[in-house]
Amino acid sequence: MVAKNEKEILLLNSDKNLKLLLEIIESVPSRKRGISIETQDRDKNFRDVLMHLYEWHVMFERWYREGMDGDIPFMPAPGYKWSTIKLLNMQILENYQDVKLNQAIRKLKLSHERVMDLIRLHTNEEIMTKKYYKWTKTSNLYSYFAANTSNHYIWAIKKCEVIAKSI
Repeated sequence: MVAKNEKEILLLNSDKNLKLLLEIIESVPSRKRGISIETQDRDKNFRDVLMHLYEWHVMFERWYREGMDGDIPFMPAPGYKWSTIKLLNMQILENYQDVKLNQAIRKLKLSHERVMDLIRLHTNEEIMTKKYYKWTKTSNLYSYFAANTSNHYIWAIKKCEVIAKSI
């Protein structure tokens, strides 16, 4: 058996974690999936969590596109700094309050596939080598991909488990 490289593991873990996330949501009876829970946390329902992931995919896609075009993308988003990420995440939450859960699932699946396609475009070396692309600065592309897919999905799984248990 051939050992898998980091790119292959990233693709597998991203798909696996998204599948697990969706299974948690599907484990709740469909009539209850839209319920918001009482919590001090920002995200009160499945839609909130999924749209958070979706918007971070969209932001990453912008960073990627601008970076690959030779620009240095503004991160995380225009008008925000990493130090104001809580404000950005609250704005994301507010922006998607009119989205239904089934729309959120569809949007997330599509954005997930777009990011997976970006990963597939690159060799393992391009993904893993630090400073390979100017726009990733001292980091590598892997850190950006993982932060917006498999690792972010782990956060979402934990959030959705809490929501599912509370419904």
